[in-house]
Amino acid sequence: MDTLALTGGKALLPDGTVETADVLVDREGGTIAAVGGDIDGVNEATETIDTTGCVVIPGLVNAHTHVSMTLLRGYADDTPLETWLREEIWPVEAALTPDDIEIGAELGAVEMIRSGTTTFADMYFSEDRVASVVDRAGMRALLGHGAVTIGKDEAAARADIEESVTVAAELDGAADGRIRTAVMPHSLTTVGERYLREAVEGAADIDVPIHLHANETVDEVDPIVEERGIRPMEYAEGIGALAEGNFFAHGVHLDATEIDLLAESGTSIVHCPASNMKLASGMAPVQDLLDVGVTVALGTDGAASNNDLDLFDEMRDAAMVGKIAAGDAAAVPAESVLRMATAAGADALGLPGGRIAEGEAADLAVVDLDAPHLTPAHDVISHLVYAVRGSDVRDTICNGRVLMRDRELTTLDPDRVMERASAAAADLIARAEGDT
Repeated sequence: MDTLALTGGKALLPDGTVETADVLVDREGGTIAAVGGDIDGVNEATETIDTTGCVVIPGLVNAHTHVSMTLLRGYADDTPLETWLREEIWPVEAALTPDDIEIGAELGAVEMIRSGTTTFADMYFSEDRVASVVDRAGMRALLGHGAVTIGKDEAAARADIEESVTVAAELDGAADGRIRTAVMPHSLTTVGERYLREAVEGAADIDVPIHLHANETVDEVDPIVEERGIRPMEYAEGIGALAEGNFFAHGVHLDATEIDLLAESGTSIVHCPASNMKLASGMAPVQDLLDVGVTVALGTDGAASNNDLDLFDEMRDAAMVGKIAAGDAAAVPAESVLRMATAAGADALGLPGGRIAEGEAADLAVVDLDAPHLTPAHDVISHLVYAVRGSDVRDTICNGRVLMRDRELTTLDPDRVMERASAAAADLIARAEGDT
């Protein structure tokens, strides 16, 4: 058996404890062969990574992003969401080329691998090019074409929804099964009802989930209430969008009835605290969602509204703002947030990973605890949420393959990627602003 052994350190186990343990990986199957002490086969492993002074955690899951928006990092900051989207972002996105999408996705992949993220969900355009990056980078992903129908005639609107379904059907199972897909209408307010219904039906026909933005701002709630006399989640239920396996981004402005609907249907919520704060969208009722059993995952959103893809930053934000939202310092505790970024993220996306146990996917990150800001280590779980930075990740492994070892990427060339991305971003803005 071709194996990889991670030895000498600690590991985060599924019950939330951190124990001294070795991890043996079956590289051919991409799974964890064994976890614990005195594991048979460790000494005979094909490759060994010494994790002394480190903790091995499940690879992080970024459950909602628009990865190619790395090219718009720092562009049009400090602007309200609706203005930001309609007047700044959408006009620039209209100038994007498939090459831009691929280059931006490469930059995002580099950033995520470096900070211990092995899996992400992406809603954007030219997803075949994003899939190519995922394949080369060795990551795991759930991809979908984001469809918007407002402001389009019937033919264009239907074509956009059809493209979302077609892309999901064509890319599902790509990259040797590491890519899965979803049909992704942008939101309940940017896609008309007839097209939302078509998206739901199309997703059911090809057996993939639905992913969309929901209740991100009051501007995504009030129009539905005013026009239909019901809340957005009631509307979503009526069109069949609430279902086990489906997952919605943000969920900031949810009332108690909507939270119950999410719990009853098995629909997951992806919490994006940094983006919610930056765009002044509000504070999501995360503890209320957790209390009734809703699966809550964690996402960075795009780098244009965050401005990074570091899930360790996102974990800290989630824990901090969760306490303010609940008015309770005990709310959204570290262990809950860590689960949001690992097991709950994998569950929300319906993908392998998120747990270190025999038979689970070998998606792992090695966090180096030898740093002043991580000393003393009274509580490793606390450190992982409140103190660890993405730069503390030393090794990243996905599907049994080492994507970064000793902070050196093995599948992508960061210097080349950053050079290409800087040039592409400058050219994109010049085109969008009419300078060329």
